[in-house]
Amino acid sequence: MHPFTRPLLTHQIEINILKKLALLTLITSNFLFSSELILPSNQSDWEELNKGEVWVGWTNYNDSKWCKATSTIKAPLITISTMIEDKPNYPNIFKRVESVTMITNEIVHIVLDMPFPFYGRDYIVSYTLHEENGDSIYRFQAVKDSGVPIHEDYVRLVHAAGEWRLHSLDDKYTEVTYIWNGELLGDFPNWALPQAWETQGVEVLTWLKDAIQE
Repeated sequence: MHPFTRPLLTHQIEINILKKLALLTLITSNFLFSSELILPSNQSDWEELNKGEVWVGWTNYNDSKWCKATSTIKAPLITISTMIEDKPNYPNIFKRVESVTMITNEIVHIVLDMPFPFYGRDYIVSYTLHEENGDSIYRFQAVKDSGVPIHEDYVRLVHAAGEWRLHSLDDKYTEVTYIWNGELLGDFPNWALPQAWETQGVEVLTWLKDAIQE
């Protein structure tokens, strides 16, 4: 090996590590100082959209429209939490998820398909796990200036936020609640939002149920 080869390789590795650390610092900083607020768990003013096996509703909070879907799934909490944590597998569970890219263990870029004639959506969020009165809560919030370029065929959901809340009913059943910011941006008409929210809530929890039963 040439005498200068090893120092040059070591220097290049150090540069790459510093670049990754700088990106992670930028992402973390933007996340920590984000002005978006997650809907409080005691929010009770919901307008009902669906009352079947999957209950869906929406509400206004902090100048944003928020949606909630909840259902009881026949599976222990640990089974569902394992699926929620396995983000790279989301395209195999949630049919509208086109792709998932892990930026770090907590930060993920998710690309969504939308029905014709609307553009697809994508978002970059950071996940945090919380425990509250025995519930497992997976909270996610938009990361700004992530360095991920915006594709011309997708609308970036810059205010994406929400949570998965898993409440164990017993060793066989879990109440699953999915809350999300209902903003869709782009060319999506306001009059169609309630139908889109209802569809999303029913689809997401139905697909989760189906994945567990497979």
